[in-house]
Amino acid sequence: MAGVVHIPWYATGFRGDSLEQALEEVSRLSLRYGATSYHVYRYRDDRYRFLQVIAWNEKLDWERFWEGQDMIDFRVLNSGSYQVPVIYQWVDQVAHGEVAPEPVTPGADFKPEEGTYSDTM
Repeated sequence: MAGVVHIPWYATGFRGDSLEQALEEVSRLSLRYGATSYHVYRYRDDRYRFLQVIAWNEKLDWERFWEGQDMIDFRVLNSGSYQVPVIYQWVDQVAHGEVAPEPVTPGADFKPEEGTYSDTM
């Protein structure tokens, strides 16, 4: 059954930037395990606090990721960068919405056959 995992992280002193980078890298790897999307949030009012959100079609895929070698390596290499325990929550998404961005159209002066961008400099 599809669901979303929320994983709260709290960085230890002066390690917020390194934890941010590590979370970005390991979240990207979740796609290899079947994740459909991921987000990493860093709170503005507390720069040591993070929320990792990963969407899955199957909970088994999540378990393979969480208990897999990539997450084991992440936890080993970054064990001093975050506070424990890390307790995740499997949640059901009950609503979603977003605004599609406006398509970008070139201006009237754009003539791709006349050269490249660097030629106009």
